[in-house]
Amino acid sequence: ISSNLKQHLALTSLLVRDYDEAIGFFVSKLDFVLLEDTFDPVQQKRWVVVSPAGASESRLLLAEAADERQAERVGDQTGGRVFLFLYTDDFWRDYYCYTSRGIRFIREPKEEPYGTVAVFEDIAGNLWDLLEPK
Repeated sequence: ISSNLKQHLALTSLLVRDYDEAIGFFVSKLDFVLLEDTFDPVQQKRWVVVSPAGASESRLLLAEAADERQAERVGDQTGGRVFLFLYTDDFWRDYYCYTSRGIRFIREPKEEPYGTVAVFEDIAGNLWDLLEPK
């Protein structure tokens, strides 16, 4: 493999119950930016991409569950483990903002050797770390 190789993960697919409900949560509650919301008539589905404010490479593809099997996985894509890690430049600003908007933290803020962290649930029940690295 070339030492000049440059790669990054551009999209992480996140199963959701409903596109509009998920967009509302990520944009209104977490201050994510809606980058794309396009209907694909061939596949009869939407291509919905959101990203944390200020992020340049990380994006979520919100994927509405298309069948019963996928619907069963909404909110439990990792079997109850923390799924996504939202890094911030100001933990307490975001923590207080999110709690004021009704975001449910299931693990309270904690100082760890690697930074300040707390675990919250998204609209479907997926677990996220909110983390300000040291």
